Amino acid sequence: MTKKSEKNKKLSWWQLSLIGVGCTIGTGFFLGSSLAINRGGPGVIFVFLLAAIGTYIVFQALAKMTAEHPEKGSFRSYAKKAYGRWAGFSNGWVYWSSELLIMGSQLTALAIFSQFWFPNLPLWMLSTVFGVLGIGVIFTGVAGFERVENIFAVIKTAAIFMFIVIAVLALTGTLSGGRPDPTMSMGFDGLFPMGITGIWAALLYAFYAFGGIEVMGIMANELKDPKDASKSGRFMLILLAFVYVVSLGLALFLVSWKKFNADESPFITALNQYDLSFVPHVFNGALIIAGFSTMVASLYAITTILATLAEDGDAPAFFAKTGKRGVPIHSLILTIGGLALSIFVALLLPEKIFEYLTTAAGLMLLYNWLFILLSYKKLMKLTTAERIKRLVGFTLIAAAISGTMFDSTSRIGFFISLLFLLVISIITLIMRKKWQESPE
Repeated sequence: MTKKSEKNKKLSWWQLSLIGVGCTIGTGFFLGSSLAINRGGPGVIFVFLLAAIGTYIVFQALAKMTAEHPEKGSFRSYAKKAYGRWAGFSNGWVYWSSELLIMGSQLTALAIFSQFWFPNLPLWMLSTVFGVLGIGVIFTGVAGFERVENIFAVIKTAAIFMFIVIAVLALTGTLSGGRPDPTMSMGFDGLFPMGITGIWAALLYAFYAFGGIEVMGIMANELKDPKDASKSGRFMLILLAFVYVVSLGLALFLVSWKKFNADESPFITALNQYDLSFVPHVFNGALIIAGFSTMVASLYAITTILATLAEDGDAPAFFAKTGKRGVPIHSLILTIGGLALSIFVALLLPEKIFEYLTTAAGLMLLYNWLFILLSYKKLMKLTTAERIKRLVGFTLIAAAISGTMFDSTSRIGFFISLLFLLVISIITLIMRKKWQESPE
């Protein structure tokens, strides 16, 4: 996590793609997709395609800025370069807050998965175990983080492909029990039983399943050639879009969309009807690995962004201090405090905490993505095609944010995100006045 010279930058584009897969495939997909199905019905497979397009547009903008202006602070540095110190400050703290909420969401989901094996253990206790393990990975430094994410990326992708193979066998009648009865019709009412507003409300959760491109933006500083960031993201997002849409489509063909719920992964729900006693256990293990790796990615991102904020004078200087293996010790201590807060909240509100945190975290992430597109327009000379793509991305993200108004649970998450924005905005205004009085 320390600054490296050019000769020490060792990541190739495909390694960054693998890290991106590791940072992205997690509980946002394995559990959050159930929330999307609940809101929108079978038509969510199209919603995931729209989210993939929007995510690709945002990452391409970030990758082009990285190629033109390689910066350690990634999107936060570009916001600062485009609009001034207030933008870098607020962007950094909005992202820090979003990752804090994501950690709470991931820890809660990990605890929910673990209760499949340990139903009598409370959520807070299981969350604590995973929090301690995640901190241990961060203490290994950048090299340890990269190694863990690479291994987990392979496991998670393999788990999805395992589900796809089993689902195909089930649909062809190869498994015991014969071919399943049709679970949906292909007409408008069959695909979109909740109507357009349901699809609209589901869009946020589809975007959340692609959350992780910001970590790739931060890690792009480790690339041998920053210009390879675009290629890396393109490969990763094509792979993710394919496995997301195919696996969810198969799950919806196996089981009626009404049977999916937020307390269980749609893939385990889809396989429950078959006499495959080992598969739910194997898949649940893969889900825990997936959630753990994205939680570790959030830990990495939150400590790194706080250290860069401190280096730029946008956070107390002692947060930039590093220890062995380049780990920002004081930043990590604050992160541990955030973990403890997440566990405490899970203890107080165990029933709906995953949905609240997922909604708020997804929204905070999308606020950052909107600013990436704003910075992109300010810093780069865009062609007509690039301007159109940027407008499409902006529209899709705005639709995901506004869609939270159509669901009562999502609305609570929306107001939580607004509360974070309000606090950060007030602090930014105070700091801006201070900067004007004492310019650097």
